[in-house]
Amino acid sequence: APGTSVPSSALPDPRCWHQGVPGEQGARWTEPGCLSCACHGGRVLCEPVSCPTSCSHPLPAPEGGCCPSCSGCLHEGVARAEGDVFSLLDGNCTVCVCLAGNISCISPECPSGPCPSSSTADCCSCQPAKCSFHGHTYMHGAQFSLDGDDCTTCVCRSGEVECSFAPCPALDCPQHEWHLGPGQCCFACRDPPAPSGCFMDDNGVEFPVGQIWSPGDPCELCICQADGSVSCKRTDCVETCPYPIQIPGQCCPDCSAGCTYMGRIFYNNETFPSILDPCLSCICLVR
Repeated sequence: APGTSVPSSALPDPRCWHQGVPGEQGARWTEPGCLSCACHGGRVLCEPVSCPTSCSHPLPAPEGGCCPSCSGCLHEGVARAEGDVFSLLDGNCTVCVCLAGNISCISPECPSGPCPSSSTADCCSCQPAKCSFHGHTYMHGAQFSLDGDDCTTCVCRSGEVECSFAPCPALDCPQHEWHLGPGQCCFACRDPPAPSGCFMDDNGVEFPVGQIWSPGDPCELCICQADGSVSCKRTDCVETCPYPIQIPGQCCPDCSAGCTYMGRIFYNNETFPSILDPCLSCICLVR
């Protein structure tokens, strides 16, 4: 009632209690889930955070934040930095730029009819200019050779003809061995002469074609073939007698030269005493 004093302890407490913590009158804070809360008249009032968007392509809110950012751009799912210049994926040469969260794009002006340049043809649906050359008309990109000169290749590029000589490979033979054949555009190395024999070592030893020789092993024979290669073959020996004789320098043992007896060699019809019995006389008979 008027004129009646009220103890201060009976007045309502202007503070707010939230999760056991007191808050002063008018205090504001943000709760998880992007809720904006305030202490008003001893009560806590919360509402979703209001995010005014001032750009056309804002970036999503960073981790821990609630509002998107206009310090970059999000275009077709790709984040672009501030000032980034890029082209669209459709390949029509449109160039875009990210400025303050907004995407601005500029497309080329495409003329009607023939294209003024080859770069315009890559971006527009116009038709590149044709080429008129030596009485013939060629489409853009067509390749052709000069009349009677197959070594020069020309190409039509947006009304202009560019010609160049056919590239030639580098030769690994001396210049005096270069040879330009009929109808060829580039020099080539002359074919080496046909071999007249077979070279066997670095000393220049040569065997004529058809020559047969032994390379050091009497059981191996080699022949020089017509193409300059060497073909060798070993001889297989077949023993035909019980006591063959091995003659130095000869591949197979000889059964017609004599006999071997107790490590000694006796010629045909030669008689000799037996080593085991001195009363016996032996004779070598070759059959």
